[in-house]
Amino acid sequence: MGRRPDPDAESGSRITLPTRPPEPPLRQVSRRLVLALSVLIATTLIVWLDRSGYNDNSDGAVDLLDAAYYATVTLSTTGYGDITPVSDGARLTNILVITPLRVVFLIILVGTTLEVLTERTRQQWRIGRWKDTVREHTVVIGYGTKGRHAVATLLGQGVARTEIVIVDPQAKVIEQAAMDGLVGVQGDATRTDTLLRAELGRAARVVVSPGRDDTAVLVTLTARQLNKGATVVAAVREDENAPLLRQSGADVVVTSSSSAGRLLGMSMLSPHAGAVMEDLLTYGNGLDVVERPVTRAEAGRSPRECADLVVAVVRGRRVLNYTEPEAAVLQLTDRVITIKPA
Repeated sequence: MGRRPDPDAESGSRITLPTRPPEPPLRQVSRRLVLALSVLIATTLIVWLDRSGYNDNSDGAVDLLDAAYYATVTLSTTGYGDITPVSDGARLTNILVITPLRVVFLIILVGTTLEVLTERTRQQWRIGRWKDTVREHTVVIGYGTKGRHAVATLLGQGVARTEIVIVDPQAKVIEQAAMDGLVGVQGDATRTDTLLRAELGRAARVVVSPGRDDTAVLVTLTARQLNKGATVVAAVREDENAPLLRQSGADVVVTSSSSAGRLLGMSMLSPHAGAVMEDLLTYGNGLDVVERPVTRAEAGRSPRECADLVVAVVRGRRVLNYTEPEAAVLQLTDRVITIKPA
């Protein structure tokens, strides 16, 4: 399969794949320095213990300082030749021990440089491989409080981390997403090329949760232009902006301020009812709201006869309240929205 070219690299957006927390640079350098010194000390001791097999052109004898000097110039491949192995044992030791230690020493010294040079190539290969394999994923635009809770709910419902892509303009947010095991795309989500980097055209679901309502409208318009079939769920702060988002292509619009206000009012009049609603909105604790298909055993029966508490029936594109006459008998092609223990 041919690899498609990336969008304009000058847009400022970039892809960040999941990564482990990086080791502090000072600790990396210190660890490599300790390893290099350990190899140098080991080589010095090996030469000094077999000092009778070496010849020093200056005085003929090899002491500890001479052994350290020989180890240094040998491991660094300088090799002045003023101290040389003359006995068979010393030469065999050089072949079997000193030479491998020289290789290890050089690997340690250039390891950091090689790592820097190869990291970019390896990262580009991983990104290319990810682009070729990602399909039917979920794009979450905005990894703030709303975005993080949306991701937590998706993970709780069984969506794999590899199927979630985060889009956010802030580098620190994308780094946090990578630390959380998610693919991140840094850039302006109102730009087409940024969403193309997130492979939004092949996504199955899009969550729009930026900090501003006007941004949410622009992002929804751009997302819907790139993908006509994806389910787009958008969050806004004010009720008056919800119709505009629906006209922009959002399938579901959640108003954060009015929802919070209704929950506050309910909690004021009935603290217990408010607590139950908060429980239902928090996935994984107490009670959860779940949508699932109707089983063969449930088909042809009333929603009240299901093992779970059915609150609505999804028939085609319609959502029927369980009290409506049309929902009195379940069909095999229906889906039910139930309340069940977490």
